[in-house]
Amino acid sequence: MTHHSQRQSDLNSLKIDPSLRDTGSGHPGRWWVLLLIILPVFAGGVLWIARREPVMEVALVQVRKMETASRDTAVLSASGYVEARRQATVSSKITGQVVELFVEEGMEVSEGQVLAKLDDSEAKAQAENARVQIEVARASIPELKIRVEDAERTYKRMEALFGKAAISEEERDQAKTRMDSLQAQLAIAESQLALAESGYAIALRHLDNYTIRAPFPGIAISKDAQVGEMISPVSAGGGYTRTGISTIVDMTSLEVEVDVNESFIARVSIGQKVVAVLDAYPDWQIPATVRTVIPAADRQKATVKVRISFDALDPRILPDMGVKVNFLGETTTEDPTGEATQPTQSLIVDSKAVGQATDQPHVWLCRTDNTLELRPVRIGRSFQRSMEILDGLRPGDWVVADASLPLKADQSVRAIR
Repeated sequence: MTHHSQRQSDLNSLKIDPSLRDTGSGHPGRWWVLLLIILPVFAGGVLWIARREPVMEVALVQVRKMETASRDTAVLSASGYVEARRQATVSSKITGQVVELFVEEGMEVSEGQVLAKLDDSEAKAQAENARVQIEVARASIPELKIRVEDAERTYKRMEALFGKAAISEEERDQAKTRMDSLQAQLAIAESQLALAESGYAIALRHLDNYTIRAPFPGIAISKDAQVGEMISPVSAGGGYTRTGISTIVDMTSLEVEVDVNESFIARVSIGQKVVAVLDAYPDWQIPATVRTVIPAADRQKATVKVRISFDALDPRILPDMGVKVNFLGETTTEDPTGEATQPTQSLIVDSKAVGQATDQPHVWLCRTDNTLELRPVRIGRSFQRSMEILDGLRPGDWVVADASLPLKADQSVRAIR
């Protein structure tokens, strides 16, 4: 057998017998079984994905308490502004150029904090000159003291010799005159030293005037000068000289000032309870108390100024905000049994959170597991941007901020507080 024929025989041994091949015709049902299993599973998955609702993001608002100090208990209403008892535009005692500025609007400052510095080069030179004068005056005193002590000893010897008739009266008098003269010169030198020290203290005080400090703790509400501008305690012509660095307000001294018609001033008394409502927050009722009634009337407006203190301050209260106040009468009411009851507390929520498309007002309450519940509520008074809730919610509940959204009960949401 040749080599070629041997290789051909080996290749033929690797071929598959056509009679042994599986053409699939012997088991036609096997593929249908697999399809019947796979297709329902695939169809169910597609249906589940199609019916699955995406998690919606919704904004939430919280239900808040509100004191029901209504106009029914008010004996008088008035309007005014928030003002500060302590407010100052900080300036300098002297005229100078601003070289450093350390204050910005809205910055909290403490008493004595440096707000700005003026050019004090001349004042420093004057202070140095006064210090040198002190050294000069102090340097002459030791020599004069030595000369005075020597003159005193000489006079004592002359006095003793004069008693023994060893010298003339003229010599004794000359020694005394010299002693008195030196003592006078020493007194003058000491006075000059005191004068130089006083001048140095004045120079230091004048130098300190070039540093502008906060007179009391508070908030800087304005920045009235820039580096390089001139500052003066008095107004100068031309408008190029500033009269202040910054306006500081003591935020702990905020109060309300209102003008009350003098015809109704008898209804106001010191210590009377008041409910204040800021124009910026019409749904926020702030408890306050009458602090004082200014004992003078405005002849032209026929009003009397009344100052009202807030019972508790809040960062939202700012100077010069408009405010309306209700002066309250009795703070307690009587129920049908005759017993005194305290003013009740009601709840408020944003108006958009209450749905009123149906006969029953409702809100979408967000549960702790971030699912929604359609909660019917009973509403009361309507304000500018909120609504009073009489029943159906508790303080601290979170509800969807917009009740008009397409929502469903038990729907899962992603809450944005």
